[in-house]
Amino acid sequence: MGLFIRKPFEALQAEANASGKKTLKRVLGPWSLVALGVGVIIGAGLFSITGTVAAGYTGPAITLSFAIAALGCCFAGLCYAEFASMIPVAGSAYTYSYATMGELIAWIIGWDLVLEYTVAATTVSISWSRYLVVFLEGLDIHLPQALTACPWDGGVVNIPAFLIVVLMSLFLIRGTEGSSIFNGFIVFLKVSVILIFVILGWKYINTDNYTPYIPANTGILGEYGFSGILRGAAIVFFAFLGFDAVSTAAQETKKRNMPIGILVSLLVCTVLYMVFAHVMTGVAHYTAFSGQQGIAPVAIAIEHMGQADAAGIIQPDYPWLNRAIVLSILFGYCSVIMVTLLGQSRVFLSMSHDGLLPPFFSHINEKFRTPARSNLLFMVLVGLLAAFVPARLAGEMTSIGTLMAFTLVCAAVLVVRRTMPDVPRSFKTPLVPLIPILGILTCLCMMLFLPADTWIRLVLWMLIGLDIYVGYGMKHSKLEHGDTRHGQVTLNMIGLILAVLCVITGLWHQQTVGWGESKVLLIISFVFAFTHCAYYMWRIWRR
Repeated sequence: MGLFIRKPFEALQAEANASGKKTLKRVLGPWSLVALGVGVIIGAGLFSITGTVAAGYTGPAITLSFAIAALGCCFAGLCYAEFASMIPVAGSAYTYSYATMGELIAWIIGWDLVLEYTVAATTVSISWSRYLVVFLEGLDIHLPQALTACPWDGGVVNIPAFLIVVLMSLFLIRGTEGSSIFNGFIVFLKVSVILIFVILGWKYINTDNYTPYIPANTGILGEYGFSGILRGAAIVFFAFLGFDAVSTAAQETKKRNMPIGILVSLLVCTVLYMVFAHVMTGVAHYTAFSGQQGIAPVAIAIEHMGQADAAGIIQPDYPWLNRAIVLSILFGYCSVIMVTLLGQSRVFLSMSHDGLLPPFFSHINEKFRTPARSNLLFMVLVGLLAAFVPARLAGEMTSIGTLMAFTLVCAAVLVVRRTMPDVPRSFKTPLVPLIPILGILTCLCMMLFLPADTWIRLVLWMLIGLDIYVGYGMKHSKLEHGDTRHGQVTLNMIGLILAVLCVITGLWHQQTVGWGESKVLLIISFVFAFTHCAYYMWRIWRR
């Protein structure tokens, strides 16, 4: 079948049932999986973007944005759950696509997932460093800016961001049993602080802050009104990213607990998010979260939990809670970094097992039974990115690739129901084809709400991945290898289409930001487009 050859289910099931020192250790039960999912979902999103979205796009209706985003995640989660119950192998959407849609599509999805996990770990590490500075300042300990920010943010190197990546990587190298216990403690702490915030803040809710619940649109698409709620859903969707990371640990589960891990973690986080946002926008008016203060919405809300004095200034009743929240955020970010680093190494593990990447990435340490070498490589890579990349640049690398992966997983359910109806699975996506189709439409709509520069980075990353696949992956695939595999014409056409998309997205982005602004992304897009057009035209001519 050439480049679209599918991995046999027999091979996947044999890999899932393998045991011994050269395999991953099965230590994760259903509640460990739920904690893993909650640990990565509740992180940067809840404690940072909630206030910004409420102030700029939705008002108090941010709860509706969370509901819409959660609905899209639910559709994708139901599809993930079916695949995880029938393909319990590390690798997430990559493995699912390899078994149903072929090697080339699986490579694209796996490459996208690695990008998302890398950028997420980098972004959260930088944010963790900033929160650490704030927390220490509350203790009258001041770290020099030169050692807590990259050169583009006024410093020299971000040492705390680098160190937290190193620490979390060492936990993972030690083994997921220890890391899951650590993660469970962090999840308990985070959820406890959120519940305390909700319980204490409920009595300070001022219902006048909910009027109007959906502020009138300003005349600009996406600024309040219904379009604002949809744009808010596209943004807060990033706060849900990570529930799919549970499925990357499928090979380390004791039983077929994957559907429970995915769906329960998603449900728990959705309820917590909506209640949290309801209290936050009830305690303080949504306009209070505008500007730079919106990056720490919890601190603003806590400052409004009190009684006004004679001068009309609110005196917080719980000043200690602010420090506790910052501390919980620091611990919460640890779990997000840990799970995203876990996802990176496990996807590369699966790709290396299949011969698409060098054997280096599938080497299992006999003592800890984890991919220690891969973990060390990502530790260095993500650590250096966190130390030297500015936060604004890392934050721009959003989740468009993961949304594409979700879309293709939903499509894969439609394929597997028709082509592999007899394969055993302990969970079936209900209401097929309705649920997968709704998942596809929801994810595509969210992708359209993302800015043009995210599309540029997605296309560039896919081109780089395609280059690696052409140079190494298709020549070393364990299922079928060589330069003469069937499907070369399709591969070359994909390369040409991506090159054309480079030009289109570059022009789109420049038109959006203005032709008088920086043209760096436009130039990079054109360079990638023309070099890859020439390369893939040469491949076509050579054949």
